[in-house]
Amino acid sequence: MTVHFIGAGPGAPDLLTLRAQRLIASSPVCLYAGALVPPEIVAHAPRGARVVDTQQMELDEIVEEFASAHAAGHDVARLHSGDLSIYSALGEQTRRLDALGIDWDMTPGVPAFAASSAALRRELTLPGVAQSVILTRYRRRASAMPDGEELAGLAAHGSTLVLHLGVQAMEELVAVVEPHYGADCPVAVVARASWPDETILRGTLATIAAQVAEAGIRRTATIVVGPVLDGAGGESFLYSKGRSRPGTGESLPA
Repeated sequence: MTVHFIGAGPGAPDLLTLRAQRLIASSPVCLYAGALVPPEIVAHAPRGARVVDTQQMELDEIVEEFASAHAAGHDVARLHSGDLSIYSALGEQTRRLDALGIDWDMTPGVPAFAASSAALRRELTLPGVAQSVILTRYRRRASAMPDGEELAGLAAHGSTLVLHLGVQAMEELVAVVEPHYGADCPVAVVARASWPDETILRGTLATIAAQVAEAGIRRTATIVVGPVLDGAGGESFLYSKGRSRPGTGESLPA
């Protein structure tokens, strides 16, 4: 018996991986994260499967579901929105499984920031503009941020900044970030990326807070800050004439 932790993607049912679909379809138990995982994905569970919405459950209750499935010898498909690598609350569950001697594995999914990048039709790294992406979140109504990860310090790098769980504090975010990027720096907010009701706002640090308030966006949004949103940048070395290409006879200049 194995608990399969599965990144169910950002929302669109067809952004589920083939591996994820196979594991869901073969697991007699399916636990999913409430309104963040669409019913079309949960529907891959086999007929007669135990399907449980964990949105209102505490950790102990979720672990009880794992233990019951383990006792019955039933695999579990544990669905989380986006990808498991960030903000998935995975660690607290797997520590409990390790203590119980229950096997588990991980299947990655399409993260919300990647879906937001696609919705914006923008690469988050551009030659000569930004070659680093900082993924972080804001502290309001969530776990405290560790020392050294304060937003002002991260913004000081000037890299492409992707913020999760912060749209409710847009004015606060702007006040922290603007001194490092400038009031004219482009910003985009993508709410419910890849869902049918996806909403995209584009502006600058001077205008975005008012736009968010007018649109009434309060949750499930990704904020992207940085000059890459303008789309202008240099050419990549990957396709440059000076790059050596094995088998072509081309080489770098001496």
